[in-house]
Amino acid sequence: MNKLEAPLWHRLGRRLTEYGLLMRLDKPIGTWLLLWPMLWALWVAGFGHPRPRVLLVFVAGVVVMRAAGCVINDFADRDIDPRVRRTRARPLAARRVSPHEAVGVFLGLIACALWLVTRLDPFTILLSVIGAALTISYPFMKRVFPLPQLYLGISFGGWSVPMAFAAQLGHLPRVCWVLFIAAVLWAVIYDTLYAMVDREDDLKIGVKSTAITFADMDRAIVGALQALMIAALALVGRDLHYGPWYWGGLTVAALTFVYQQWLVRARDPAACLRAFQNNNYTGMAVFIGILLQHLYGG
Repeated sequence: MNKLEAPLWHRLGRRLTEYGLLMRLDKPIGTWLLLWPMLWALWVAGFGHPRPRVLLVFVAGVVVMRAAGCVINDFADRDIDPRVRRTRARPLAARRVSPHEAVGVFLGLIACALWLVTRLDPFTILLSVIGAALTISYPFMKRVFPLPQLYLGISFGGWSVPMAFAAQLGHLPRVCWVLFIAAVLWAVIYDTLYAMVDREDDLKIGVKSTAITFADMDRAIVGALQALMIAALALVGRDLHYGPWYWGGLTVAALTFVYQQWLVRARDPAACLRAFQNNNYTGMAVFIGILLQHLYGG
């Protein structure tokens, strides 16, 4: 490499790094929280043996759509994020990436997602179009809707569930919708904990969130939602006649909720962030329970 080429590669590396930060590739927790409900659904719909091609497409699709969601969210919030302590260093907020660049990255990710979904059947493709519309519209809901976390749950957290059942079975049985409800409730739970981190900043700038809407009832309402989610997953287990492996995983998931309630007892922002991140273990526990049930439960 000669001296003239070095600056070009250096600049390219810096741009790619900024794009990676824009897509939150450095913070995989969001991807995991979206992956777990999809994996629950694929293993349930596939009776413990999801088709490899479907599994590969869905995993890649979740990663791509999560990245696309982060980009469009930051684009929508590019004038808000500089006023929030936790987000002011993001590439768009810090003006290290231009809005035009962000739109280009977003369109590239959407094109990749569209290519992935065309590997699937027409019914799943139809559901994916609905999911894409929900995903793109979500960042703008926090300006008008007092419960944007509910919209997030439907668009990001839960929509992969009916898509997974459609791809595996070609139809959407009752258990699909119960699992969908559980996934939506879970997204409201963990994103409310996340919103509690930024509540003071959001109040100042007028952004809506469940943390603000719930006010001093936040912990109680999150606790009620956690109980409802466990109840929904219990209905799934009863409907499918699952045994001890599944119920063990569900018990561990319930214990993570108890731990999260303990963490947020004083509503300290750093502790609320840890409670949000702890939800990764909640989703993992449920999945391991489903996995072991199909492997050893008979």
